[in-house]
Amino acid sequence: MSSFNFLIFGVYPYIALAICLIGSWARFDLSQYTWRAGSSQMLDGKDMRVASNLFHVGIIFILAGHFVGLLTPEAVYHGFISSGAKQVLAMVSGGFFGILCLVGLVMLIKRRLNNPRVRATSSTSDIMILFVLLVQLILGLLTIVASTQHLDGSVMVMLGNWAQSIVTLQPVKAASAIEPVGLVYKLHVFLGVTLFVLFPFTRLVHIVSAPVWYLGRRYQIVRQKG
Repeated sequence: MSSFNFLIFGVYPYIALAICLIGSWARFDLSQYTWRAGSSQMLDGKDMRVASNLFHVGIIFILAGHFVGLLTPEAVYHGFISSGAKQVLAMVSGGFFGILCLVGLVMLIKRRLNNPRVRATSSTSDIMILFVLLVQLILGLLTIVASTQHLDGSVMVMLGNWAQSIVTLQPVKAASAIEPVGLVYKLHVFLGVTLFVLFPFTRLVHIVSAPVWYLGRRYQIVRQKG
């Protein structure tokens, strides 16, 4: 195993996670008013609902699929589905929701760049993170194309072993597990880990913000004037 492979896929994930946690804590503590989605719907709602719904439905299912697919040990699902069948299922569902997400994301990027009011209120990080997500999404769809060359599920098992080894704090085993996979998979994994680094410094922080306190607050009485 090369030192570069160990650094990128064995050490870098922990550095990224540390930056994500510490950076998020610092931003929430020192600059809480910036912790928001920064929605621009009030500026111009045209096509916003369709684009946003396509993107968010797609990304939620993609993230859920990655979480379950990568972190479920092979021994758990082998009782009712083979690795090859699991890969085909992931390819079909991931391709469907990936395309939904891609259409919505392209619409959002076009709106943010071409709408004068939205563009005027957009920061550099707002635009940058959309393009990073676009590249990551395209890489993810390319991995589906690459996976058609080996439908036995072997690559999916290796990627799962990498993720599970990272979670169980086994960096050497993780780096060894991912070393044989193709370049497109490694780029997808690397950029996915890099998103953790970017998380505290962009609007992505709204992912972990849920207004659960609304459930326990008192009713707000609103009286009509006159």
